[in-house]
Amino acid sequence: MASLEKPKPGEPLWWVDRLWKQLVERRKYADLMRQYYSGDHPLPMIQDKARPAFQRLLKQARSNYTGLVVDATAERIQVDGFRLGGEDAGDAEAWRIWQANAMDADSDLQLTEAVKIGRSFALVAPNPDDDSTPLITAEDATQAIVAYEAGSRRRRRAGLKTFVDDWTGDIWLTLFADGLLFKYRAPAPQPGAVTDPRWEMREVRGEQWPARNPLDVVPLVEIPNRPDLLGEAHSEIEDVLDVQDRINKTLIDRMMAQEFSAFRQRWMTGYEVPTDDNGQPIEPFKAAVDRLWVIEDEGVQIGEFSATDLGPYLASIEADVQHMAARTRTPAQYLLGKLSNVNGETLKATESGLVAKVRQRCRPLGEGLEEVVRLYLQASGDTRDLSSIEVIWHNPEFRTEGELVDALVKMSTLGVPREALWERWGASQTEIAQWRELADQQASRILGGDVASQFGPKPDPGVIEAAADGDAH
Repeated sequence: MASLEKPKPGEPLWWVDRLWKQLVERRKYADLMRQYYSGDHPLPMIQDKARPAFQRLLKQARSNYTGLVVDATAERIQVDGFRLGGEDAGDAEAWRIWQANAMDADSDLQLTEAVKIGRSFALVAPNPDDDSTPLITAEDATQAIVAYEAGSRRRRRAGLKTFVDDWTGDIWLTLFADGLLFKYRAPAPQPGAVTDPRWEMREVRGEQWPARNPLDVVPLVEIPNRPDLLGEAHSEIEDVLDVQDRINKTLIDRMMAQEFSAFRQRWMTGYEVPTDDNGQPIEPFKAAVDRLWVIEDEGVQIGEFSATDLGPYLASIEADVQHMAARTRTPAQYLLGKLSNVNGETLKATESGLVAKVRQRCRPLGEGLEEVVRLYLQASGDTRDLSSIEVIWHNPEFRTEGELVDALVKMSTLGVPREALWERWGASQTEIAQWRELADQQASRILGGDVASQFGPKPDPGVIEAAADGDAH
């Protein structure tokens, strides 16, 4: 059982309590960003007496532009490989381990989460079945947190990984600190409870407690989006939530106007409404395309109210969408879908802001990924110098094939290595390795004198002999 005494700073339970509370606070932010990303926005406010009648309209009055902002950014952030210092091409071993853990696919999820809620994590662990291929898992920001050394934003002091056990519903966590692994468990708190979990030692069969951390460093790495100097990270949609709320409010106002003015309201004067035996008014007119209203009293006048003009509502929504596009540097064709029949230069200009933003986001994201690569290469026993590692990012700029080929041909005249040109083309590290092997094989054949046999027909031996006899005579 956990001790009732308050743990001292630096002790395992002190780290657990500290990091757990920080994680709970971060979950509120992450949950809010996820709600806006998925379209589950807070419903616009209207008068209480009108809310029951328009509950259906309230649910329909949500157009999810914030989710589009996240996707437009995340879809252009793609890892193509890793390069060690001094190398011209991507490192084959680093990419092999990355692919063996399906991180070429999971990294897309990981980076999307970072763009969506501000950060994600990666956990590196030894592989009990294959020492040369360590394990890498992408971790959610609501289940992982890292503490750094005082005055540092990169030197990790402790890390916490937590999740809910599917069988028991208990909270399980692992603390990485002081080169050891401390595993705890606690009953999940009841909904609405304000008390902190009561942590108990979680023993694993065949494992000591605490267990030794085979990597000797905190193997949990943070991958932040839009970090600041205070160590905080930010979602891509954090500062446009109010714009999304304004759009939703205008939408509900427009839909309410449509609801009231779907059929033009008519008025009538000088007409006495008939009543039943109980004095209740009887509706004598039923509006339909096949009905004719006939009133014999000449003093009765009939008219109709003008239809509600929906133009101002639509213009207001478009103005807010443009404001969101400008703030997030999302191209207009993504949010408004109005561009058509434009040339390549115009399209490139509209996307220049998004391309510049993605390249800026890649730098802090890349620092975290480089640390992950360094960890798993060290865990695999790699003895090379791993002090300089670079992420090879996919080019976020969309170009036509003709533009790209022309640019690559011009770069080749400047002596740019072929592997760098292949990367600019967008080839994966697997494709580059195959092309390099084919190019080396072709070069070997040329040096071996097989050019004629590979590219030209073999002459008939009889013809060669006849030519030789003619030369003799």
